Amino acid sequence: MEAKEDRLDPVRSFAVTSLRLEEDSWKDLVSEELNQVMLSSFCSAQDHGHLFVFQQPDSGLSVSLDFPKHIKTKVICVSKTEREAVTKENSRKILMIQEVRGDDVLSFIISVTEQVICPLLSNLKNSCRWAVGVADEALRFMERQKNEALVMKAKIEGRTFLPQPAALHDDHGDGHGVDGHHDDGHHDEGRNNDDLCDDDLHADDVQDDVLRDDGLYDDTPHYDSLVDDTLQDDDLSDDSLHDDEHHDDSLHDDSEGRELLDMKLLHACDWMIIEWAELVSEVLQQDSSQLVLDGLKPLPSDEFHFWKNRLKNLLFIQQQLMSSSAQQVASIVQKAESVYWATLRDLYRDVQEGVKEAQDVTVNLDPLQQKMEQLEQLDFQQMKHHMASVMEDVCLVWIRSNFYCEPCRMVVLLQEICNLLIQLSRQFLQGKELICGLVSDPGVVLDYVRLVIQTLQTFKEEYNRVRTQLKNQKQDSRVSQSWSFPPHLVFVHLDNFLKHLYSIQEVLIVSLQLDQLNQTMLSGVSGHMWTNVVHGVYQDFLRHVTDLSECNCDPTNPDNQSFKQHLDQFQVQVSDLERRLGSVFSRALQVCSVSSAAKLVKMFGFILNRPVILDKLHPQLIQLKKMVLMDLDQIELLFCRQKGKSDTFSMFTPTATARLCWTQQLRLRAEDCLKSYRTVEHLFVDSGASHMVQERFQQIVDLLQDFRDRLRSDRRSQLDSDCGLILEQPLIQHKNQGILGVSCSHELEAVLRELRYVRREKEVELGPHATRLFSCRDDTTQSYLSLSHMLSCYNQVVSEVLQVELPLIQDQLQDLSQTLSQLQRNSWGCEGVQQLVQQQTGNVLMFHSTVSKARANMDAIGRIIQGWADIDLLQRSGDFLLQDKVSQQSYRRLREEGQELLRLTQVNRTLYKVAESSESWINYLDYIDDQVQNGLFELLLRSLRFLSNNMKPQSCSAAFLTVSLQLQETGSLFEFSAGSSLCDHLKSIISDVYAAASLLPRISAGRHGNYQLALQPSPELSAVEQEVMRHLLQVREETEHLRTGLDRYAHLWQSDRQGVMHEFLTYGTQLGPEDLEPMETPPTLKDFKREIETLHRLSGEVTHLDEVIILHSWLQVDLRPFRDSLLSVIQDWKSMYTEYLLDSVSHSLQQVTQHGSDEKYSSSSRLPLTETIILLEAVGVELPEHLSAQLQVLTPA
Repeated sequence: MEAKEDRLDPVRSFAVTSLRLEEDSWKDLVSEELNQVMLSSFCSAQDHGHLFVFQQPDSGLSVSLDFPKHIKTKVICVSKTEREAVTKENSRKILMIQEVRGDDVLSFIISVTEQVICPLLSNLKNSCRWAVGVADEALRFMERQKNEALVMKAKIEGRTFLPQPAALHDDHGDGHGVDGHHDDGHHDEGRNNDDLCDDDLHADDVQDDVLRDDGLYDDTPHYDSLVDDTLQDDDLSDDSLHDDEHHDDSLHDDSEGRELLDMKLLHACDWMIIEWAELVSEVLQQDSSQLVLDGLKPLPSDEFHFWKNRLKNLLFIQQQLMSSSAQQVASIVQKAESVYWATLRDLYRDVQEGVKEAQDVTVNLDPLQQKMEQLEQLDFQQMKHHMASVMEDVCLVWIRSNFYCEPCRMVVLLQEICNLLIQLSRQFLQGKELICGLVSDPGVVLDYVRLVIQTLQTFKEEYNRVRTQLKNQKQDSRVSQSWSFPPHLVFVHLDNFLKHLYSIQEVLIVSLQLDQLNQTMLSGVSGHMWTNVVHGVYQDFLRHVTDLSECNCDPTNPDNQSFKQHLDQFQVQVSDLERRLGSVFSRALQVCSVSSAAKLVKMFGFILNRPVILDKLHPQLIQLKKMVLMDLDQIELLFCRQKGKSDTFSMFTPTATARLCWTQQLRLRAEDCLKSYRTVEHLFVDSGASHMVQERFQQIVDLLQDFRDRLRSDRRSQLDSDCGLILEQPLIQHKNQGILGVSCSHELEAVLRELRYVRREKEVELGPHATRLFSCRDDTTQSYLSLSHMLSCYNQVVSEVLQVELPLIQDQLQDLSQTLSQLQRNSWGCEGVQQLVQQQTGNVLMFHSTVSKARANMDAIGRIIQGWADIDLLQRSGDFLLQDKVSQQSYRRLREEGQELLRLTQVNRTLYKVAESSESWINYLDYIDDQVQNGLFELLLRSLRFLSNNMKPQSCSAAFLTVSLQLQETGSLFEFSAGSSLCDHLKSIISDVYAAASLLPRISAGRHGNYQLALQPSPELSAVEQEVMRHLLQVREETEHLRTGLDRYAHLWQSDRQGVMHEFLTYGTQLGPEDLEPMETPPTLKDFKREIETLHRLSGEVTHLDEVIILHSWLQVDLRPFRDSLLSVIQDWKSMYTEYLLDSVSHSLQQVTQHGSDEKYSSSSRLPLTETIILLEAVGVELPEHLSAQLQVLTPA
């Protein structure tokens, strides 16, 4: 655009200098699309003669083809001096550039010129001293400037001001006008100026009058008669111009000067008529289609605004032409027979016709304007339903208006409505948010786009409907003209916008289709691999659609080439993704069966109809059609091979029915094959393939139907024969070992099954026996089921009864046998079979229920006894040692279950309804008592074996019992924590085990004593108990050996420490048995050191004794109590010697304190003081604080 607009270099240079701009400001101006259109229109179009450049506070540098309103700063006005296109070569020649001020400054210039400068210049007193002609020239110049300002101000306000000739009020120094009357030019000029200043109110009043009364304008006299009346009233003849009685004699004498002035006045009027004609012609030539021709996209509001402003402007021009000044001009040119009189008369007539046209158009466009304003206020979702009313109003404008029924104007109006719909659509779609919706929610955005497309298509449909309606009405002579203009002129922008929307819709549809790939998964051997490929395509799609959504473009603007480029790039990327998907689907279909292919198509049906993918799938689709035909051929081949083989059919279904079902399955298989084909049928371009598959399917169906008809005929005779046999059979019969059964049960079931299949079929003929059994098939089926259930219950009781239970139910069994014999005497063909079966069934089921409850209780007793196998009377604790006692939880469980056993036996006595003293019941209780005693025996035996096995060295994996070695005054002793011995502890455990059997009450009433007394004499239990005691005797030997080894320290706790100390102080050592007559030798420090070191060595030995010793692999001996007690005894021995040495030190310090440090006193002590202190420190004994204090006092001395 910059290179193209070099022709505006003079404008750029002037604007940069005048407005003090940067060069970049002009570049930004010409880079905008709207500004490019206006600059191109000014340079190229002949109808635009002015261009205005100005600065706005908010938006910066701007341009306009009309004078800008409400601009208070300077405005650069660029005018063309010739009506031709501007080029780089002629731009400096035909462009006139000047600075003007905003509207406020312009009003100020007009007021100052009109009210101050012109009156001053027209007053002769102010210019009497000037040179001749200077004042006149200055006045004419100011008049021209004022007229130009008035014209400019009116143009800014959308009006056309007709300037008045200055010669009309030029008094030539004598204060008279050209007609001899006093010149009232200033008065007219002032009135015109006032009219201009108040023109809004006046013109609006005139317009309102016109709108209120269409006939008002017709009552207005024509301008021709108006001018004639004006001439008659003014009497502007030659006599009136030269014979007025008030003229001075100097005027008659100077006729040549007057003629000169008249010629100047006539010339001024002619020139003014020319200027008026140009101004009015410019107004009348204005057309609302100019914006369309300039490449802009006006709205209906622009059309309505144009015609209202046109009417207002023409009424304003009409008012000026009716003014006294304009009438005076008309009088002058008419009297002078000027050639421009005809021009003025045409001017009057053109304005009148223009007013009529504007009135007609404005009145007829008003309903449409109201409709369009309502349309803009509606929600877009409702707009679709108002398209018909909009087109109806447009049609009424075409029919009713006398001036607007022109194709060009209707095309412009419809284009403006299309532009409005495009604008509303873009506002509804919200530009950037639409493209962002590709990632966030493409489904919602697609609904919005489809709504817009449907709304715009509805408008086009309504246009076609109205166009057809007008065409029909023209044929009926109800309208004069139809819409013969091409529709593409109307919808050029709308179709372009729709085409753009279709592209966006396609992108959204593809996005929704590809977005579903994330949820798909292919199966089969290579399914995981192909699934990864599809997911890879999905990830690439997400990346592409994200890139598209991040482009900084308005997607709703069809003229935005940047977005089109992004859109084209995205479509190329989508095509590449579709080719990849097509390759995946093609390879997947190669290894698919027909049903698998149908599933694949159903799974990916949302995208398989894409042309690129279909092109890839074409070879596989052809192969798929061949596979369908092969499957149908296989069905026919299977039928032909197997139809004569009996082992082909189900063993649980009658042969005839099974064959019918088999043929039905074959038909369903063929239908499934056809159904699978129809799933992919829409992907085939060739319809002949579908016809071939359908024809082959029908052949197979006909073949199967013929076979089924023959089967039904054969089955009828066989079924009637079977039914006759069944009706003659008895209901029940005896079998082996007292078991009862239904007569011919298998045959009856087969017949009933056959009848059930017959019922499902329609139009089946049956024989007489089959008809009889079929009529009561439901009752027979119910009776057979009830009878089978009853006999099953009876046989269950008979076959599963225990020998001990049989005496309890013997009487009831005999009663039932007599009752059931009645069923053996009746056949299936007898009347009342169902009632008879129901009566007998109740008795049998009640008996079965009683026996079943008693049996359930017996089973519960058995489960309780079996559950004792899970009870552990003896258990290891957390450190794997045996707990002190039998678990109280086990005791509690045995008590509770013993009571439950007693309760269950009483319940069974109630069920069997027997007396407690009956022999059969006593035998029954003894049987249960034996079961309970056996269960307790197993529990006790398992517990004692647990004790024995854990006391065997070869089977014991960890210590089982623990004892502690205690140091008593009498010597070392093994004992448990409770203070009992090992033998007593084991006997207590065995006693607790036997006591568990005494917790249960005795079941048998004839047996005395509890279960413990019954079980204790058991040889097997006694043997295990004796084995436990043997293990105890074996471990006793090892415990005694351990205690003997520790007796080497016995002198420490057995000797008298005071006696030993006395011997040591007397003889210097401990006396042995061999010292019969020892010598008295007081001990030295070496003797004390020897004794203390000996005790220290013994302390180390005792400290390193094992804390725990395992004896015989199962007895754990804890030596820690013994070790701690022995270390305490050794410490007492050491304390005995160290305390004696401390007493010696204390005694020595007292002597030194009393007698000083004299050598004889210090040496008189039994033990040396210094060496004694050193010895004490060596053995780890610290001096008491009072001795340390005494020693510190003596040290300095």
